[in-house]
Amino acid sequence: MAAEPATVRSPLRRSLLVLAGMLNVLSAPAAGADQALRVPDTMAQRVLACTGCHAPQDRRSATEYIPRIAGKPADYLHRQLLNFRDGRRQHTTMSRLLQGLPDDYLREVAAHFASLPAPAHAGGTLPPGAAGERARTVVHEGDRRAGVPACVACHGAALAGVAPSLPGLLGLPRDYLVAQLGAWRVGARSAREPDCMAQIAQRLNAADIAALADWLSAQPLAAGTTAAPGPAEPLPLRCGAAEPPPAAEAAAKPPPVADGGPVARGAYLARIGHCAGCHTAPGGTPYAGGRGIATRFGTVWAGNLTPDEATGLGRWSADDFWRALHEGRSRDGRVLTPAFPYAEFTRIRREDSDALFAYLRSLPPVVQPARPHALRFPFGTQAALQVWRALYFQPGVQRDDPARSTAWNRGAYLVQGLGHCAACHAPRGWLGGGSGVPSGGRMPGEPWWAPSLLEGGGHGGDRAALVALLKSGRSPLGSASGPMAEVVRGSTQHWSNADLDAAATYLLDLAPPRKAPSRAAAPAEAAPLQRGAKLYERHCADCHGTRGEGVPGAYPPLAGNPTLLQPSAVNLMQVVRRGAFAVATAAHPRPYGMPPIELSDAELADLLSFLRQAWGHRAAPVDALDVLRLR
Repeated sequence: MAAEPATVRSPLRRSLLVLAGMLNVLSAPAAGADQALRVPDTMAQRVLACTGCHAPQDRRSATEYIPRIAGKPADYLHRQLLNFRDGRRQHTTMSRLLQGLPDDYLREVAAHFASLPAPAHAGGTLPPGAAGERARTVVHEGDRRAGVPACVACHGAALAGVAPSLPGLLGLPRDYLVAQLGAWRVGARSAREPDCMAQIAQRLNAADIAALADWLSAQPLAAGTTAAPGPAEPLPLRCGAAEPPPAAEAAAKPPPVADGGPVARGAYLARIGHCAGCHTAPGGTPYAGGRGIATRFGTVWAGNLTPDEATGLGRWSADDFWRALHEGRSRDGRVLTPAFPYAEFTRIRREDSDALFAYLRSLPPVVQPARPHALRFPFGTQAALQVWRALYFQPGVQRDDPARSTAWNRGAYLVQGLGHCAACHAPRGWLGGGSGVPSGGRMPGEPWWAPSLLEGGGHGGDRAALVALLKSGRSPLGSASGPMAEVVRGSTQHWSNADLDAAATYLLDLAPPRKAPSRAAAPAEAAPLQRGAKLYERHCADCHGTRGEGVPGAYPPLAGNPTLLQPSAVNLMQVVRRGAFAVATAAHPRPYGMPPIELSDAELADLLSFLRQAWGHRAAPVDALDVLRLR
């Protein structure tokens, strides 16, 4: 072969070769079966969403301390996962990551990490003098005068924890121990009642907490140390962490319905309307209210739908309930805030309203007073709500179109009425009014984009993909995430096959004829795409494939994924920044997870731009300013 002329090796030539190679990656077709990725069917593979942050050793990120979870007692880990999922502990990434996972799966996750060996900790220098002696005394003997038991009485003689629920105190850095004990002392952290750690921390002074943190962090911990067996003697203080865990998942499910008439029918209609989704506080009793609904005007607190006489629907009649759905008025005549989607519920027929009411009346009554809404003036006033109604509300029961099929009419009733899809998927004006047309838009009060239902959002216009997405939370084109994952888990996976097919019939009929994709108005420049391609190779390709092909049943494909092609990149950004588990459904009860990815705004913009323009995609690129706005 002849030698290449020097001119060909010029910087311009090298740039052209790089650009050509990159464009080849961008336009490559999906990999064939012979190139398919293989994913181990193991818990270790499923919990990559956790190990992406929680390494075997404790570590610090740019913004926080991340403790190791390997080797900690299983019940302790399970409780912490429940606390994060249900909002009893506040951490945005953890809460969003776990929101769609059921108790049983979280118990499996906890058992997996409890089975891993704890790493070694070398220890350090013990605090000198009186502070060190004070700490040693509290650890081994306690302080009777202050009512503080010895640490070893609860956490084991070796301070390595006691199975199944009490964690060890060794192998933790000083600042973490100070932060945790200090948070308990001032009430910034709490545990299940009786909260013995809060009692102990509040009986210690700041000097005691500092000395204990110094002393405990200086103790060595051998690799593979495990928690001691359960205590042979009662604990010195009653401890909520050591008591049998509550059946949180069972408590969060409505009671079974034995009635075969209106009550059973109402239970199914409540599933279609996803009533429990708004009217159940995180970790609370179903339908008892207390959940905050974020809007651009403030927070609306969902009411108690159980038949409690004083705080729920106990004094309501079927007529009162019908008026709330049909007219948007409470029992006393007050206008309801449109966060209760009566603009859609007005379409519900009276017989369905009565069945829903019969079901809610069958629930056990729960005392939970309503919290006042926290809306900016004047948006919560009756005068403002009346203006809103005059502009945006038109009452009227859904009527069948005789020119349409039974399935189409049923689908229209489900989508426009009880399913109230437009409440999220219709764009909103500056006063919060919607057109009722589910053409997509930024969700009110949420950092998510609800895709258009008119153009096959999330399913590409394919009937089988749409039904699969609603039934199982995933399809060959992608998977549900964010608020839609919650809707799938709590509502659409429970719809009958006939109703799923009817909804698909209606939604696909709304879609305009499919057109060939046009080029993005402003294609990304070569340099950001090249940088994004490198970031994809480093962070994403191992699971989603070098050509974005994904793995069926484990990791969604990215090539052709409708989430990547939305007008807004906010959903994609949320998943990359926060990580995600696929939604857990009856069809897929043990989903795989994706860890959060730590990137600068500029790096995140490059990666998003690559994803939105790779593999023949034509979505608009993203820059660092866009990322800042989307946050």
